[in-house]
Amino acid sequence: MILIVCALREELSGFAERPYATVVQSGIGPVEAAIATARALAVTRYTLVINAGIAGGFRDHVSVGDSVAVIEEYYVEIGREDGLELDLPSGAMLDEKVISDPRLLSPYKEGLLGSHLGIGVTSATVTTSDLRAAHLAKRFNPSVESMEGFAVLRAARRASVPAIELRGISNLVGNRASNEWDFNAGRDAAVRAVDAFLDNLDLGFA
Repeated sequence: MILIVCALREELSGFAERPYATVVQSGIGPVEAAIATARALAVTRYTLVINAGIAGGFRDHVSVGDSVAVIEEYYVEIGREDGLELDLPSGAMLDEKVISDPRLLSPYKEGLLGSHLGIGVTSATVTTSDLRAAHLAKRFNPSVESMEGFAVLRAARRASVPAIELRGISNLVGNRASNEWDFNAGRDAAVRAVDAFLDNLDLGFA
């Protein structure tokens, strides 16, 4: 069975459900997404997790209506503001980055399925200024900003379940007056990305 996690079911409206895939609405933000994903993985044995839905796109990387397969995802609000390492006791380290399963990214690396490959950032705060957008762009060189990506991928990794993040771009990150907001375009791109991925998937994962 495949678990598909979205913040709101409307983000995948139009997705043709399949008997081997379960769609779970987590709620908005990293805390809700982590709880919902961990709970679903504890209750049912899933062999693959997909985090899907709309996201903001960074200028010069993607456009509204594009879709992105995320290679790696950073949680921007953990750790020091300046990005330097914390001096923690007993050699403890923060988990601030998680990756999509490389096997699941192979079709995108070969130029198949019609989605861009890119880096993602997860933030509990939606970026609404060009200043913060520029800061995130400089620090992470991301293509997408979401509120759940890191949480879903991290929960899947803790459960040792392969996972991938697929996003449809609904707006540009930064100033809300010029962000080209289009929920329908982002939703449609997310649905196309999930459909294409599942159509191409070796159902041995299911």
